[in-house]
Amino acid sequence: MLSAALLVGLAFQLPQNPSPTTEDTRSHERVPQQAAKGRRSGRALILGHPRAQSPVILHFHGDTWLPEQSVAAAYPDATVIAIQVGSGSDVYQDAVKTPEAFQALLTEAGAPTGKRPVILSSFSAGYGAVRAILRHSYNRIDTVLLMDGLHSEYADKNVDPAGLDVFLQFAKDATVNRKRMLITHSEVFPGTFASTTETTDWLLRQLKLRRLPVLRWGPGGMQQLSEVRRGHLTIMGFAGNSAPDHVDHFNGMATWLRTLRRM
Repeated sequence: MLSAALLVGLAFQLPQNPSPTTEDTRSHERVPQQAAKGRRSGRALILGHPRAQSPVILHFHGDTWLPEQSVAAAYPDATVIAIQVGSGSDVYQDAVKTPEAFQALLTEAGAPTGKRPVILSSFSAGYGAVRAILRHSYNRIDTVLLMDGLHSEYADKNVDPAGLDVFLQFAKDATVNRKRMLITHSEVFPGTFASTTETTDWLLRQLKLRRLPVLRWGPGGMQQLSEVRRGHLTIMGFAGNSAPDHVDHFNGMATWLRTLRRM
């Protein structure tokens, strides 16, 4: 019989199996595409009649119609720009790596100098853009939504905190109601970089918070397993380690935005 220590050692040496591409236990309902509401101004979609306190929502990664439709379902008066530039977090980070690039987005949204609240939203690899903006324009951001997309590299087989520093700062501010932050995550383990479960576990250890077990339905047939709430910080864990489970988080965007509004 192999000793526990040897089993642990072998586990570190074995490659991570890729997540399955199919899963048929849950329903994985998808949001149907509808005609866009509002009026266009370049990439910006203007909903209703935005006022001084109406949010500007910048979303990164995924089909652009879905975040536009989700924002319309949650905010009657808002401006949304949805950006899809490719795969991998680096392309999103590079797209907004300077304050000038971020300011150009606000100008395109019709809020170049105003005090309108700014919500950064991302799915999967889009977190690269959120991290870049927070690092150079932290004080301008009011709210962050991360949908199954908080990752970091490994350092000595542990989560590398270098990729999470500014997210930790934002989470701390959210716990004392200075910011708002909602993170959702699945059980997908990529293997070559830290999963959203591992990164949120790391955040919680730094914040000295613990997950509470829950068992409830989420949007589109999702199954929620855990939750953490402190101030205006919420972290929600969901079942599933397959590609459809991952995409569920994007399709739940309207629900997550409504949750943020109630926080």
